[in-house]
Amino acid sequence: MENKPNFETGEGLNIQNDTRNVIDKYKGVSVKEIRKDLETSRHDFHIAIENFQHDFNIGTIARNANAFNAAGIHIIGKKHWNRRGAMKTEAYMNILHHKTVQDFINWAKENNLKLIAIDNQKGAKNLNSTYLSKGSVLVFGNESDGLSEEMIKACKEMIAIEQFGSTRSVNVGVASGILMYEFVRRNYLAK
Repeated sequence: MENKPNFETGEGLNIQNDTRNVIDKYKGVSVKEIRKDLETSRHDFHIAIENFQHDFNIGTIARNANAFNAAGIHIIGKKHWNRRGAMKTEAYMNILHHKTVQDFINWAKENNLKLIAIDNQKGAKNLNSTYLSKGSVLVFGNESDGLSEEMIKACKEMIAIEQFGSTRSVNVGVASGILMYEFVRRNYLAK
């Protein structure tokens, strides 16, 4: 039986010499050592994605979470997701799977984390006028359906990205990058 790679620990992944998506500082460094180094500077926020329709955008969201060094990525629902868009960056991240929304909500409560829904449904506050506090989980839904009612009810607030054109929404992968950048900018870069 062939050993399958473990994307959650990086074990069995042949990315030692894959420099397509690794900054110079980490070229030639093992997955284990990169993960260890990243743990010393993780930003105090998590990302969660409801994965009920096997959304292909999860890979992009995971890659963004790596780029902004989120504390963790949470996949809620189906455990399997298309890692192609992540470009193997998920190997450096803390990934947790929760079978149900309630399992995830319980985990967040146990870890004293604030859930923030990222969706443009009625009642959402504009990103520009909200505070993104440390110790939060930014929760994203499926591209077409958005977040479930159960998840929205569990969140302390809902934030939408202001838009100025004719489209109803930006792609959820794009939205995740905007939100993560804003979180890091406001909490770690602003002086």
